[in-house]
Amino acid sequence: MTQVVGILGGMGPAAGADFVRLFVDACAQHMRAAGEPVRDQAFPEHWLAQVPVPDRTGALERSGEGAHQPLEPMLQALGRLAALGSRAVAIACNTAHAWHATLQQRFPQIELLHVAREVAAHLAAQGQTQVALMATEGTYRVRLYEEALADAGLECHLPLPAERALVMRGIYDGVKAGDLHLAEACFSEVALALSRRHGDVAIVMGCTEVPLGLQGSVATQGLTLVDPARVLAGALANRAYAGSSPHGTSGFTGIA
Repeated sequence: MTQVVGILGGMGPAAGADFVRLFVDACAQHMRAAGEPVRDQAFPEHWLAQVPVPDRTGALERSGEGAHQPLEPMLQALGRLAALGSRAVAIACNTAHAWHATLQQRFPQIELLHVAREVAAHLAAQGQTQVALMATEGTYRVRLYEEALADAGLECHLPLPAERALVMRGIYDGVKAGDLHLAEACFSEVALALSRRHGDVAIVMGCTEVPLGLQGSVATQGLTLVDPARVLAGALANRAYAGSSPHGTSGFTGIA
């Protein structure tokens, strides 16, 4: 018996669509881990709310009027997912988790998964002790990953200011603008710099656009890249199957 689950997307649309792919992959892995055939009828009911949401990093950088703007469309989308019967929901955007507490408070009947906590638990279970983080300025501003990783006993290394600007360029001028070559160049440069400074640490791609830009990258082969969206998709699949996976995490590595 499966549960209805939801995905809060639109931040950006390509990331939301890719998250559905990761979720479907996670469900297939669950079936295989349970020794069951992968059948269309065995996939759980799931809904994607792909809604326009104002820029999250921009809102977090503004302290005055308008800083609340992303919240209202996310609340409306979450309400639609609740009306469709979703028991658990994943947010297909890292920075949007800055509003996680408010969203969860408004919809207590839904389990709203928290990407940074899922990733921190996942890495701790793998025996990791140090990670490096590539993310948006908004995600750094609210210390989304730093706090979750610290709670799990992991040390977190951040890019230098110029490298953080390069990540933002790869996100906005690269993936969001459809220039994946630029995105790959920006993200690869930062990932390699982090590896040179901190050694063979797990590099958390803490923005859903970063894995899209690094897909198939030759420059970063050999690095340990962790895709939070993949980890979160695995967690949502576990909720959809009511936590019945014989391996607890459905065999997920979260490694890109």
